[in-house]
Amino acid sequence: MKLGFVSAILPDVSLDDLFAFAAAERFGCIELMCWPPGKADRKYAGVTHIDVTHFTEADAARVTALALKHGVDISGLGYYPNPLDPDPEHRERVVDHLKKVIRAAALLGVPVVNTFVGRDPSQTVKANLTVMRHVWDPIVELAAAVGVKLGIEHCPMLFSDDEWPGGKNVASTPEVWRHLFDAYPIGTLGLNFDPSHLVWQFIDCGRAVREFGRRIVHVHAKDERLNRERLYEVGVLGLGWHTPKLPGLGDVNWPEFFAALTDVGYRGPVCIEMEDRGYEGSLDDRKRGLRQSKRFLEQYTG
Repeated sequence: MKLGFVSAILPDVSLDDLFAFAAAERFGCIELMCWPPGKADRKYAGVTHIDVTHFTEADAARVTALALKHGVDISGLGYYPNPLDPDPEHRERVVDHLKKVIRAAALLGVPVVNTFVGRDPSQTVKANLTVMRHVWDPIVELAAAVGVKLGIEHCPMLFSDDEWPGGKNVASTPEVWRHLFDAYPIGTLGLNFDPSHLVWQFIDCGRAVREFGRRIVHVHAKDERLNRERLYEVGVLGLGWHTPKLPGLGDVNWPEFFAALTDVGYRGPVCIEMEDRGYEGSLDDRKRGLRQSKRFLEQYTG
């Protein structure tokens, strides 16, 4: 497994400096964020390390040269909007950009684009899955045509009142994953697997890896700490009872997780996704968090 990080935590670092930092710290890869330039609509969104708006072969050659210069791979391109947003104009806009990310990945020779399926939080799972085919069929067809896999991250996106009650990503559970893979059996659609999202859904992470291992195309390494006192107060349907942490500082069973990954033969990238508020005070703090995460994870990936 090749250890890397998600570039969203370093939005103020240029692409060249990002590769230089990764090389200096002996990271093997980076997942590069490709949001449209402009204002972010939520934390960790809106980061543009590659602008794919008018991405050309010359742009791809420049980015590839940077990666080769520093000896750091691009594990995937990342863009995490809500393609099933109830606003048709918003939905059309994000799907159009997602297709641009897919085309850019093909030009770069990057094998994976990571994203969300999305969800209308006011509608049932069944209703969202019905709409999903209309939205996602053309996206999957494009990815298959250009030879790019889609890594669906399974965070429910249920953190704030505007995302309640259903969250903004329907593809968060094994039951829904089976539906997705039945709908798209050719293998273009896979999982960008993050154990932290299963911890707070009380889903057996090792079992999920072993069942869906052949569909895992990318891995995020993030921990999640459960606040039992807050959970007692608001219950699992409430908000604010779990917090993202650096790997090793939460409730993920990392030995079990990596044992399951090795059992299924996963040999792909493992990218640290850093959202720990305790390490966000400065650029130096965020870099320190990446270093600390790397030291912890190397016992499993080295």
